[in-house]
Amino acid sequence: MDPVLDRMLRHMAWSNEHVLRKLSELSADAYSLAAPKSDWSISAIVEHYVRSAGFYAFRLGAQIPEFTLEKPRVPSEVIAYQEICGVYDNLLRLEARVTHGDTTFQREGRNIVRARSTILAQSIYHATEHRTQVAGILVLHGIKTIDLDEIDMWALGDAEGKGE
Repeated sequence: MDPVLDRMLRHMAWSNEHVLRKLSELSADAYSLAAPKSDWSISAIVEHYVRSAGFYAFRLGAQIPEFTLEKPRVPSEVIAYQEICGVYDNLLRLEARVTHGDTTFQREGRNIVRARSTILAQSIYHATEHRTQVAGILVLHGIKTIDLDEIDMWALGDAEGKGE
């Protein structure tokens, strides 16, 4: 596998685990917080980006386990999301062994063709976007539990003992 892509996927999985663990340490009230004039609560964002990770893996050909995903309301449900997200992130990493070629999937009754590399890149970008969105909502409400600098690439290198 391409070492840069592998590092990016490892970072995504590690960062997802970190953010979901931090969310599981908050009171359930925090899950209903949203940005001003937005219907997207933290709970809705978590459900969306974890479910999407499964869809990306599925679109690449992975056999994804059946999970019932509803918006998490209590810390134990966020912990369950952390475990599910870990499964999906591992499947994405396995599917990344093949980056070339296209994949076809059905969406709203139409065949959609996408490059595998596009789906892999989007899976990383999408998770990053929503982790950042969650951190921003929390800060907006005075909760500074997620420090994005703690989950940058440098921190991953330190966590892996590679100092890279």
